[in-house]
Amino acid sequence: MNPRSHEGFTLIELLIVVVIIGILAAIAIPKYNRAREQAYISQVISDLKNLATQQEVYQANTQVYAGSLGLLNNFSASEGVFITINEATGTGWAATAYHAGLTARPCGVYMGGASPANGAPATAPGAVTCVP
Repeated sequence: MNPRSHEGFTLIELLIVVVIIGILAAIAIPKYNRAREQAYISQVISDLKNLATQQEVYQANTQVYAGSLGLLNNFSASEGVFITINEATGTGWAATAYHAGLTARPCGVYMGGASPANGAPATAPGAVTCVP
């Protein structure tokens, strides 16, 4: 065995590997965050659509829309999703929702004679719309 041969990596080789890992992380982390945000928004939209279905069932039975989530027996929001019914009458209802992981992007929906939900960007009756 040659006494001058050393096995292992040089400092330069290790630094190059660390730089490459850093570059890959700089690319991957923002993409992961965007995908996570989109998943949160999709979850909120799905819950608001489920709420709309339950509101119609409630209205068919009682002739008014539910003013609170507690009145809707078959509805429960997904984990991390917070929904508020802002207005409910015999002719319409409005609600806003957001995900705990994305509080700056609320979504809203309204139906019938209700006005668009407080501050949420609902643009047309029945259309779930979120802050961009």
